[in-house]
Amino acid sequence: MTAPPYGTSVPGNRWDLAPDTARRRRVSVVVTHFEQQDQLDRTLAALRRQTRPADEVVVADDGSRRAPAVPAGVRLVRQHDDGFRAAAARNLGVAASTGELLVLLDADTAPEPAFVERMVALPEALPEALVVGRRRHADLAGSSLEQPIEQVAPPLELPEPAWLRDAHAASRDLLDADASSHRFVISAVLACSRWWYDESGGFDETFRAYGGEDWDFAHRSWAAGGLLAHRPDAVAWHDGPDAGSRERDAASLLAETVAVADRTSAPGTTWRGLARGPADLVVTCAPALADAELLITVDSLLAALPRAVVRLSERHRDLVGADPRVVAADADLPASARHHLEVRRGLFGDGDAWVALLDGLDGCAGSREIGDGRAELQDVRLLRRAARWGRPDLAPAGPSLATSLHPWTEDVTLASWLGGWA
Repeated sequence: MTAPPYGTSVPGNRWDLAPDTARRRRVSVVVTHFEQQDQLDRTLAALRRQTRPADEVVVADDGSRRAPAVPAGVRLVRQHDDGFRAAAARNLGVAASTGELLVLLDADTAPEPAFVERMVALPEALPEALVVGRRRHADLAGSSLEQPIEQVAPPLELPEPAWLRDAHAASRDLLDADASSHRFVISAVLACSRWWYDESGGFDETFRAYGGEDWDFAHRSWAAGGLLAHRPDAVAWHDGPDAGSRERDAASLLAETVAVADRTSAPGTTWRGLARGPADLVVTCAPALADAELLITVDSLLAALPRAVVRLSERHRDLVGADPRVVAADADLPASARHHLEVRRGLFGDGDAWVALLDGLDGCAGSREIGDGRAELQDVRLLRRAARWGRPDLAPAGPSLATSLHPWTEDVTLASWLGGWA
C-alpha cells in the first residue's frame, strides 16, 4: 500500500461529493490497437478535437503484421504477436506513458469532443476513482475518417447492450455500486489515476483471449477500497456492434467465465461452492474458544459459507484437522477479502443466518459489533481506504448488529449440533 499522491477521498462510494480541483494534472491517453489502421486514424483524429487535449497519446500495438502509422507527436509501442493479448498491450502502453491521469481507449472506439475532459474530472480530484464512460455503437464502415464522430455516428447507430445500460441506470451511474458492480466496467472507455492503476496491479496479463480482464481489474480496484463511477456524458463510439451481440463459441465463453471466477471473490462472477478462487470472507477465531465451541462455530460457518477462509491458532488447527480453508492465525488477509469476521465467542446457526450477517455491512461502516460483543464484522475494503489516507472517518464504527445466529453455550455439544437438535 502506497500513500495517495494528491487529492482526497469520500465516504462509501460517494463520488458525487468530489470537490472541485483547480490543479490540472498531466493526462495520457493509451489506445490499444491490432490491425485497425482506418479505425485508429478515426480515433486519433477524434483525440485531436478534444475540449481538453491529452498531454500525450500512446498507441499500444498487440502484434499487428505491420506497424500502424501514427502522426507526429503520438508514441507507438509494440509487442510481438502471440495471440490475443489486449491486457498485456494496455500494460505496455501505460508503462510507456508519463501522465498522472490515464484514459484507456480501443482503436475502434472514437471519442466525442468532451470525452477526455469528462473522464478525468473525477480521478483528478479522487485518485482512487475508476471511471467508465459510455460506449455507443455505430456501423462506421465507409464513413469519413475526418468528419467529427458526433456527426457521423448517430445516423448510423446500432443498439447498445441493454443489460449494461440498465445496470448503470439502476445503480445511479454506479453511485450505488456494490461488490458485484465490476461487471459493469469495460476497458474500452476507462479512466483512473496512474497511481491507482499501479496500486491495483494493472491488467492481469494471463488473460489471453477476448473478455474478462476488465472485470478482474475493476474487482481488484473495488476490493482495494477504490471508488467506481459511470460517466454517461463521456461518450465514445465503437465501430460495429457490441461483442455480446455477436456469436461466440461455447468453449471460449466457458473459458472466459472460468477465468473470471478463478480471480474474483464477489457474488455474480465467482464460484458459489467450489473451493476455487480468492476468498471474500476471512474469519479469525479467538484462541480462547473451547474445543466444542470452536468446532461447532467453524463447522456451522463453513457449511453456510464454503468459500470462507478461517484463521486459527496452531492448537485449533490440529483440532479441526486438514482443510485447505483453514490457515494460520497470523496469515495475511488476502487482497480479495472484503469482510473480516473476528469471533471472540462461539456462534452457530443455519445458512440464512450467516448470509444475513454479512449483509449487515452497508458499505458505510468500517466495523460493527455483533450482539453483546461476541464477534465483530469488519468491512476490509473501507479499512484499507482509511489506512491509506490515515483517516479513520472513512471507516467509522457502526451500530451493533443484530443476528439470528445462536450463541454457543456449554449445553450445546458437538453431537447435538451434528445431530440437528442443538
